[in-house]
Amino acid sequence: MIPENLRYHTEHEWIRVEQDTAVLGITHFAQDSLGDIVYIELPKAGTPFKAGQEIGEVESTKTTSPVYTPVGGTIKAVNEKLKERPELVNQDPYGRGWIVKIQLADPAELNQLMTAEQYGEYLKKESE
Repeated sequence: MIPENLRYHTEHEWIRVEQDTAVLGITHFAQDSLGDIVYIELPKAGTPFKAGQEIGEVESTKTTSPVYTPVGGTIKAVNEKLKERPELVNQDPYGRGWIVKIQLADPAELNQLMTAEQYGEYLKKESE
């Protein structure tokens, strides 16, 4: 359940790199913990963010949780489909449930994120 081609953040966001763009979403673990997602607050395209900043919120039947960006840059695109169908994050968190695309300010920040193997170990430690 942890795709190998992604990088992971301790707040349970994932990043997929497509040239100079980072596609961001929340992990299967995060969506599973949240339960049924009913609303997603999305940032506006063109908004700049620094690594670690909150870029939106995910609201579920259980709770509301912030979404952070583990990399800095400018929002290039938001997944408009999530406005009408926030459940896509539950159904396909690593595909159709992506949240934003970010024009990377510093690609070197990606080196600070976890690999799939490291994220798996992180999850094991968190559940102990």
